[in-house]
Amino acid sequence: MAIDKNDFWDVSDSNRPLLTDEMVKSAEEELGVKLPDLLIDLLRIQNGGYTKGFAFPMTQRTSWSPDHIPFTELYGIVLDSVNQTTQNMMETSYMTDEWGLPEKQVLLTGEGHWWITLDYRESQIPCVRWIDVECNEEVVVAEDFDTFIDGLVPIEKFTPSDER
Repeated sequence: MAIDKNDFWDVSDSNRPLLTDEMVKSAEEELGVKLPDLLIDLLRIQNGGYTKGFAFPMTQRTSWSPDHIPFTELYGIVLDSVNQTTQNMMETSYMTDEWGLPEKQVLLTGEGHWWITLDYRESQIPCVRWIDVECNEEVVVAEDFDTFIDGLVPIEKFTPSDER
């Protein structure tokens, strides 16, 4: 992994519960999938929130940019109503209905009009996909989650110097 998973997360601004084996099991049962091991490893360090600010370089243009997509947050697994957060992959079913997303997705991050997902439509090992609902755009970003994380770079690489 190019990025040290212990240096992946930014300081958390909310009180998310620590991830337990029981939470992972419940999440996988509710979502109907096996989540990638690396995703679980990252969520054990911090159960969702803002990353240190990453981007995934793209060779295919997306509605976001001609050369990258942002990955500045990663949703966690929050099962109880006491710890409400918008950064929660357990909202996948609701958001799928709300935004008309394809079935068999698990939301990793997004802002409503666009999403980065784990796409389980073709395999039990999901690819990572960019979906822009408004532009009717779906692009495979990486063949699997490990490849996606390995490809992340600091987002500053794509920020023009006059915006820094």
